[in-house]
Amino acid sequence: MEQTKPGSPTSPAHPLPLEPHLMPQGDTTLKESRLSIPALLCAALLGVGIATAQQPAPPAPVPPAITAAKSIFVSNGGADSGLFPEPFSGDPDRPYNELFASLMSSGQFRLVTDPALADLVLEIRLLAPNGPTNPNKQNGAAYPLPMFRLTVYDAKSRFLLWTITDSVGFAYLQKTHDRNFDMALNGAVSQFLRIAGKPPLPAASAP
Repeated sequence: MEQTKPGSPTSPAHPLPLEPHLMPQGDTTLKESRLSIPALLCAALLGVGIATAQQPAPPAPVPPAITAAKSIFVSNGGADSGLFPEPFSGDPDRPYNELFASLMSSGQFRLVTDPALADLVLEIRLLAPNGPTNPNKQNGAAYPLPMFRLTVYDAKSRFLLWTITDSVGFAYLQKTHDRNFDMALNGAVSQFLRIAGKPPLPAASAP
């Protein structure tokens, strides 16, 4: 058996592992790049999804029956109990009377007294909705304020075409209640005129 002389170089049968800083980096970089590609793709798709969700949907078409209408029949949908003569002056026919006057002052439609002669039927109703005792908009709940509901029907087919709601603002004084009443009804009429492609109702024309 051959013996190794003192001081002579040795050749170990199992080479020692290299220090980490001396290891080849090519394989590690390739693995890291392979792992990062799916992550980048996921991030890109997520970004596209968020951007798409943040973009509002394009406006849907308005029914041609509304934009082509020339004549209107105004329907009195009434009002919930407990709203007249307080907090609002007058009687439950007040929304109907003021809607008729507002449409007449706009000069955009011919108002008829027979629904069979109309292109559209506009039903106005004043609601007093019930709501939560402690409303919180973060939870999707709002103050249960009185609101106008203006419903638009096709007079020929009797299909419901559009619904407009406008809340009456909070107030303490009777005169402020009445002013907010007129403003809300004026706002509902102006929304309808805009949808129908007509000029908005001037503020001075509010009854």
